[in-house]
Amino acid sequence: MTAKSTILSAAELQSELAGSRPPVLLDVRWQLGGPDQRPAYEAGHLPGAVYIDLDRELAGPAGSGGRHPLPDPEAFGAVMRRAGVSADRPVVVYDGGQGWAAARGWWLLRWTGHPDVRVLDGGLAAWAEAGGAVTAERVTPDKGDFKPTSALTGLLDADGAAARARTGVLLDARAGERYRGEVEPIDPVGGHIPGAVSAPTTENVGPDGRFLPADVLRGRFEALGAGGTVPVGVYCGSGVSGAQQVLALAVAGIDADLYAGSWSQWSADPRRPVATGPDPR
Repeated sequence: MTAKSTILSAAELQSELAGSRPPVLLDVRWQLGGPDQRPAYEAGHLPGAVYIDLDRELAGPAGSGGRHPLPDPEAFGAVMRRAGVSADRPVVVYDGGQGWAAARGWWLLRWTGHPDVRVLDGGLAAWAEAGGAVTAERVTPDKGDFKPTSALTGLLDADGAAARARTGVLLDARAGERYRGEVEPIDPVGGHIPGAVSAPTTENVGPDGRFLPADVLRGRFEALGAGGTVPVGVYCGSGVSGAQQVLALAVAGIDADLYAGSWSQWSADPRRPVATGPDPR
């Protein structure tokens, strides 16, 4: 995987938007448990950007698959076509700066076969800092032609995640206190999948919300056991922040699979084991 398929800076995006083949822009601002972000989008967004609702359009209904199960691929494809996404045109996804929601859109487009999708590093805050324009103008995109591929890869189910913890490396992207089981504000029980290694997403970015340099990220993940030919998996609470971890791994040049159901699915099944404390097992 090359840097072309991961992130780009605000300056690079400004240059591409002024070129002959500007990317499609998707605004995926979102807050866990927070208010709907559409009003914020309508108050000001990158010129031409289309708002995508993470809870309704980048996830299926909550249930046995977790709090944010993957959307039906065909339904997701229809959303992307309405947003103007085509197979032969690059896509750039951004959010308010945290990177979680944008990475969810990035991961889904990669998972369904789009060849050229990236995340704006630092999100809307980085864009504003670089002097980028914002507008409240209504956007009506031309319909795209993107259709999800039938050969979907990069996804783990619960059994696959358990196996990855035994035979490779499974990274837990949540905060350390949730991994250790000290607190659990959302899901039925605290703790982690036995064998998983704590790797909070907060350590992927600097104080400005931008990703750390690739070599720094690579060193971080290698110290956690990820790198080389070792198969890597990632999970989080519900498959959102975990996508940011997969993106950070990609920036570092490391491929990883996502357990999309994540802890919200795992912890809802009393038959599945739970480990607590700082040690993986």
